[in-house]
Amino acid sequence: MPYPFPGMNPWLENHRLWSDVHQRLITTLAESLGGQLEPRYFVGVGTHTYISTLPTRPVQSRYPDVSVIYTGGGAVQTRAVAESATPYLVEIPLPEPYDEPYLEVQLVPEGEVVTVIELLSHTNKRAGNERRIYLRKRKEFLSSDVHFVEIDLLRAGEAMPYTAERPADYRIVVRRKEHPQSLQIYPFSVRHRIPIFPLPLLPDDEEPLVDLGALLQTVYDRARYRLVIDYSQPPEPHLSQTDAEWAQSCLNQ
Repeated sequence: MPYPFPGMNPWLENHRLWSDVHQRLITTLAESLGGQLEPRYFVGVGTHTYISTLPTRPVQSRYPDVSVIYTGGGAVQTRAVAESATPYLVEIPLPEPYDEPYLEVQLVPEGEVVTVIELLSHTNKRAGNERRIYLRKRKEFLSSDVHFVEIDLLRAGEAMPYTAERPADYRIVVRRKEHPQSLQIYPFSVRHRIPIFPLPLLPDDEEPLVDLGALLQTVYDRARYRLVIDYSQPPEPHLSQTDAEWAQSCLNQ
């Protein structure tokens, strides 16, 4: 099945699939922009590192009740007289670091970062430590001397600060460094095409148009997502009844 929708495909938002979509779309966007901006600019892929954690628990004590401290010396030779009891084992999930990529448009050869592009993930939008970490980094970008672009193609979770004045399924946000106190917001629904927007660069440089919709269709075809998406099941999160009926009509075509 070719790409079935005019804009965002809501079945791609599934959290089990989105990490793959996120990685491929970031890479495809970097390749597309790199070809348009050379030789003046280099488009690099950076990463945010997060640590996934267990649900938080109240801290009972800052210090251990008993500590075993290494002081050197020979190996312990004492043999226990009594037989030790047999425990049963429980596997616990350990915190695992994971990386989420973003893009930097850098001036050549100085390496000065001119524009940062973020593609939001589920970890950015759901309540928790990962969102708090991202919001701190986002605040730094919004107050720094760089252009900032934030792409939100996920209906799940809470919208980012300053972006939810108009109801929308998805949003593209552009903050230009010459206008630090204003955001350009492109809201759109699941039924609409993804807006094409100019990428901010240094003054007097021609700004390339970013066609995310076309890039997403390219990713869909190259990754062959049609092989793993079950369109007979509703997307996550579910669509409203009217949007679900519209989506079904697109699939039927």
